[in-house]
Amino acid sequence: MEQFPQLPPQQFLPRHIGIIMDGNGRWAKQRGLPRSVGHKAGAETFRKIATFCRDIGIPYLTAYAFSTENWKRPQEEVDAIMDLLREYLDDTAKHQGEDVRTCFIGDREPLAADLREKIRRVEEESAHNRTITVNIALNYGGRDELVHAARRLAREAAAGRLDPESIDEKMVSNALYTAGQPDPDVIIRPSGEKRLSNFLTWQSAYAEFVFLDVLWPDFDQNHLCSALWEYARRDRRFGGI
Repeated sequence: MEQFPQLPPQQFLPRHIGIIMDGNGRWAKQRGLPRSVGHKAGAETFRKIATFCRDIGIPYLTAYAFSTENWKRPQEEVDAIMDLLREYLDDTAKHQGEDVRTCFIGDREPLAADLREKIRRVEEESAHNRTITVNIALNYGGRDELVHAARRLAREAAAGRLDPESIDEKMVSNALYTAGQPDPDVIIRPSGEKRLSNFLTWQSAYAEFVFLDVLWPDFDQNHLCSALWEYARRDRRFGGI
């Protein structure tokens, strides 16, 4: 039986973890390597952490893979990231027995047609899996998501199917990419940066934040456990006493 690092008691574990996977480029630069090598190492870290979260009973994991702003990066780097995503999707399709539901959140329209088809197929084939839902935020931005939700609700109102005065927080939540899922309990960001960077803007309203001084490719089970202990020690009052 696989041995895990010391974890908090199960009742203190979060239902939903959000991770901002940051530091791939810096990791590669420190080693005199191309940034693409850093992204490849980061992709492997993601596979390991997602598997670990499944094995310790975390029901939801959302990872920030590619933001709406990341298109500004050099084309060579963007192409390398998209190729890694293709590899991940092909590999995921071979491991449906691991009971992982894979979802993608973000605007898919700018993605290449073959990538959109791979995403569609993996989501469809994994829809029945229940042990863990892994959301991959791809071409995602929190503000962009809110604009998308506002437009969706506006179309419903314009068509006479929705009274604008009836719009409440639940309706907005149900118009987001994460509809039907619990909000993240904790958002973890490695790399030493201490900002949200447009990640789950609405959903993170009451999330706990844990920032770690480790670059994402070096992030491992022990770092995650450290973050989970930090989360377990927090007193979450949600505006109460």
